[in-house]
Amino acid sequence: MKWIESALIILDSQMTTPSLFGWFHILWLAITAVATVMACIYGPKLSKNQVNNIVLLTAIVVAALEIMKQINFSFSAGDNGIEFDYQWYAFPFQFCSTPMYVGLLAGLIRKGRLYDHLCAYLATYAVFAGLVVMFYPGDVFIGTICINVQTMICHGSMIPIGALLYASGVVKAEHKTIFRAGCVFSIAVALASVMNELAYVTGLLDSESFNMFYISPHCSPSLPVYSLVQQALPFPFCLIVYVLAFSAAAYVLLLIAVIIRRKKVSFSNSSKTPLTSSRSFAIMR
Repeated sequence: MKWIESALIILDSQMTTPSLFGWFHILWLAITAVATVMACIYGPKLSKNQVNNIVLLTAIVVAALEIMKQINFSFSAGDNGIEFDYQWYAFPFQFCSTPMYVGLLAGLIRKGRLYDHLCAYLATYAVFAGLVVMFYPGDVFIGTICINVQTMICHGSMIPIGALLYASGVVKAEHKTIFRAGCVFSIAVALASVMNELAYVTGLLDSESFNMFYISPHCSPSLPVYSLVQQALPFPFCLIVYVLAFSAAAYVLLLIAVIIRRKKVSFSNSSKTPLTSSRSFAIMR
């Protein structure tokens, strides 16, 4: 049991809590940017099977790090040995946790309509989730090294994966992609709502914090901006606003991908024009 206690102590190694745009934050922004550029460069050269392997491997790494996080939050090495106290507030089904499940499922099934919907989600809503946290970590940084690394890999990986899916052509940069992605997001929100209601009716909220997607009507509003909506509107309308707002943000990112694709096609066509003209001139001669 000593080695387990030693492992828990190592997992709980401390650091100065990283600051917004401090060295730790900037380091992971740089790593994410490099990974995204590489995804854009090499994505078109990869086969669909290779892209699937990358998506699956990334999801497995994120899942392993999530397990490490749950162990760190739940177990501690004290004077009385190993102690366990599950932290329900850290239950892994927040908005930013969904790409892990979606990536695992997409990487395993690899084809079909469900696969297309899952990949569309990874290229839209998941990218939005990653961008928000990477550029404004807020309170995700704490004084524990492994948790800070875990959260940066978890959120940072969402961005290059989205870029890879577009660059490889697995996800089409077209308007109807948002509807495929929206179906997955709606199901995720529904599952989070059911979990929040179960936490309420079972009495879990009497002693624990449990607020998946931060949309529970039984918990104090805490999500920036959306908390104002929660205070002003009844719950069903709040949920509608939540879904529409997040969908709008995901759609804006999709529009950027659509514009880039059109510019790329336009540039490609224009670069072929001189060659076509010279050939036509040669034929006429």
